[in-house]
Amino acid sequence: MITICAATRGGMEFKMRRFVIIPDVTCDMSAEIREYFSVDEYVTGYVHINDDSLRTMLDWTQISRKDFYKTLENRKNSVSSAAASPEEYYRIFKKYAEEGCDIISMSISSKISATYNIAARAAARIRADFPDVRIACVDTLRMSGSFGLLVAYACELRNDGKSFDEVVAWLEENKNRVHQMGPIDDLTFVARRGQISSGKAIMGNLVGIKPMGDSNSDGYVTVLTKVKGIKRALAATVEYVKEMATDAKDQYIFIMHSDREAYAEELKAAIEKTIECKKVFVSDVFSGCGTNIGSGMVCVYFMGDAVSENCEREKEVLTALINKDQAR
Repeated sequence: MITICAATRGGMEFKMRRFVIIPDVTCDMSAEIREYFSVDEYVTGYVHINDDSLRTMLDWTQISRKDFYKTLENRKNSVSSAAASPEEYYRIFKKYAEEGCDIISMSISSKISATYNIAARAAARIRADFPDVRIACVDTLRMSGSFGLLVAYACELRNDGKSFDEVVAWLEENKNRVHQMGPIDDLTFVARRGQISSGKAIMGNLVGIKPMGDSNSDGYVTVLTKVKGIKRALAATVEYVKEMATDAKDQYIFIMHSDREAYAEELKAAIEKTIECKKVFVSDVFSGCGTNIGSGMVCVYFMGDAVSENCEREKEVLTALINKDQAR
């Protein structure tokens, strides 16, 4: 059965087919967030730990948070992630196509993962098998909380009666406006990924160096500066959001953490105290993104002006805020 709803255009009522919004697991949206925004479904992936393969879920049913991040910290373990297959995507899309629903598929940045291309292959099959079903694949050019924030706004627009085309257009126009900020509290995993030497990681951990960065236009994190001490890093994060967010009172703010729940809650309290917004949500970085992030991150995600080339403007703003704090 095709689900339809009434809408008006030019004073005349017409019928719109229901459409679903399906992100992949790297959106890092907790059960609370998914329920709040009425996320229809998400596509899982896989995390390979040595000889075992587990589903990447937006919960810790497959492996506990503590055990997962402890596994990542052990250099002896081989850990990698993988997206769902085209066939798995097709089966999920087909379920909704058979119900007569149109589909918006949202994926982690294609610069980071092959997920978008996999979803697009499955979508091509759906178009051939169900000619009446509309399906759009959106490359969010974001990951984790910045991806999740786009999903949240897409669902809210849909829930408020916006059309399929209006939601897709909004996503394409606004995906480069999602920013993030926050520190990495432990450089051990960064060193394990080959981004810095083990010696620098050990020294950085000893003296409390916290790299802080924003997302560039491809969804990769660009380190803008390094701050000494977690308290100063969290304070700088709040100031950055205050400076960079546009119309914060009309925004949702997401906070994601990789095994740093206490810092995430501290950051939430600070934001709620100093920034007027719709609502602040806290969620884990689950195993899909956690495999490539490691433990120790706490980050805020919000909407601002379009990200500048190479994050040059963002670096200027953060540097100025930190210099101002140090001058006090």
